[in-house]
Amino acid sequence: MDSIFKAMGDPARRTLLESLRQKNGQTLQELQTQLDMTRFGVMKHLAVLEEAGLIVPRKRGRFKHHYLNVLPLQQAIDRWIDPLIEKTSARAVLNLKTQLETSNMTAPAPDFVMQTFIETTHDALWDALTQGDLAAQYHFACDTVNGDLNAPGDTQAFVLPDGSPMLSFTLNEIDPKSRIEMRFEPHFFGPDAPASRCVYLVEPSGDAMKLSIEHYNVPAGQEGVGEGWARLASALKSFLEVGPARRFGFPQG
Repeated sequence: MDSIFKAMGDPARRTLLESLRQKNGQTLQELQTQLDMTRFGVMKHLAVLEEAGLIVPRKRGRFKHHYLNVLPLQQAIDRWIDPLIEKTSARAVLNLKTQLETSNMTAPAPDFVMQTFIETTHDALWDALTQGDLAAQYHFACDTVNGDLNAPGDTQAFVLPDGSPMLSFTLNEIDPKSRIEMRFEPHFFGPDAPASRCVYLVEPSGDAMKLSIEHYNVPAGQEGVGEGWARLASALKSFLEVGPARRFGFPQG
């Protein structure tokens, strides 16, 4: 937590974070235009932000893209700010405005990247991501999750308490214990909402597990999925580290 506040204490680093909030996935060259300093100076500030977990780099072809990682900010607000102010105001600050990156690369860059570290076992995290009965215990809005993600073609459907569908994942590819690629169908945007693609990346990190979430080809009008991912990751972390007592649902009213 100290590293987050220290990283945000510098005005140059706040400028970089604000720039990524406005346009996620920028390269070093793009971010350098935001500051009156050398390329090396910008790299040093990006390194501090990366160390604090506030940004996540992703290399695509010759370019490294930088993504605002909203989860540490969400957790800081949940712990230190949320009890003091209206939740709707706090959440509005974290609303991401992502844009599709159109640079010429050998592979497409994600529109959205989030990363978190969870004190749990490899098996426990993998099961929580793939087993519907476990997902139902931590999802921030759905008490029912039908289906498991074990083989390509499997579908996992998230159902709201009133019985209406919220979203569904259809498994495209799976690399056991390390990568899950899915078709993302957001029914909460309407029955005809276009689908996109999302990826879970799972890897050990010391005594913890690192979970990265990547979202590709987010359609126009669906940029708000970033907040949903933050709530899902927060609830998953709480579930695996503490238990299913607390969920991070949308504020009422």
